[in-house]
Amino acid sequence: MAEVRVERTEDGFRAVNGRGAAVAIGDGDSEGVFTPVELLLAALGGCELVTVEPLTAKRGHRMARLAATVQADKIATSTLGTITVTYDVELPEGDGEAEDVLKAVAARVHEKYCTVGNALREPTKVDQVV
Repeated sequence: MAEVRVERTEDGFRAVNGRGAAVAIGDGDSEGVFTPVELLLAALGGCELVTVEPLTAKRGHRMARLAATVQADKIATSTLGTITVTYDVELPEGDGEAEDVLKAVAARVHEKYCTVGNALREPTKVDQVV
């Protein structure tokens, strides 16, 4: 089970996981905080990268740099348009197969193995208890 506690603080909100990691959440007007939408985008990018990295490395192709920019436009109140994940990669020097391996692994992760991406593409039931 995944679980995060979100709580109000003196200057906004924060999310804390069971391992003690925390991230500040705000409305976008404050410095040093993520908005909830930014956290959603970070979750998608993070899910893809933390899944792609070990799979490419396991195949002997550790990227010199592996990053992604995740973007979405707000197209209406409370509605995002298409989310785009753009990889920023530096291939390992002298590895002629790395690009093909990366593209194949990243495509499979994006379409099938990223839990966050799957939750965004498929209807996921969200319950609320007050």
